[in-house]
Amino acid sequence: MSSRMLDACLLSLALVLASCTQAPGDNASGSGDTAPDPALDEPSEEVPPAIAPAATGPDFTGFGPVPFGAEAQALKRALGGSLEEGATESPDACHYLFPQPRPEQGQGTTFMIEGGRFVRVDTDDPATTAPGGGRIGMSVDEVAALYPGLSASPHKYVEGAQSLRVTRDGSEAALLFETDAQGRVQEWRIGLPPQVDYVERCG
Repeated sequence: MSSRMLDACLLSLALVLASCTQAPGDNASGSGDTAPDPALDEPSEEVPPAIAPAATGPDFTGFGPVPFGAEAQALKRALGGSLEEGATESPDACHYLFPQPRPEQGQGTTFMIEGGRFVRVDTDDPATTAPGGGRIGMSVDEVAALYPGLSASPHKYVEGAQSLRVTRDGSEAALLFETDAQGRVQEWRIGLPPQVDYVERCG
């Protein structure tokens, strides 16, 4: 092969290699600009997660970040709209909000609303622990050991059963455990008086 032909081959090879090694951001026109990605320009909105009943629980101030006495709408927002409103003649009348889905047995954890305000939490869920450690299934003695100074009174309707009432300094709220005739806790509730003392719930 002549030197002239060799030079021509080498020049052709160099041009081919140059076209294959074009910089990654270059477009076909060689301007180096790339089309913007619309997804990158859109601001991301962080939506705070809803509070699941299983992830938190009531205490002597309220439920999660929602205090007793707050408007019912604040509780609905905190729980992510997963609440079903119980039957009521008016928004101000006493009624309950029920988290969805409802349990197959019992009521689960429910929220009393009266006067448009969140005033009480009731539960018959054995998996839910009361502030201070009380649970469904405990004996009167076990509850009394957890809450020194609680007051006990006969249940209004169940012979032999008791209502165990716990208060805490600095809080208006009260915690009540309801036992059966054998002295075992069947349900408990916490909230503001007078609503926390409604034995008939919303009657």
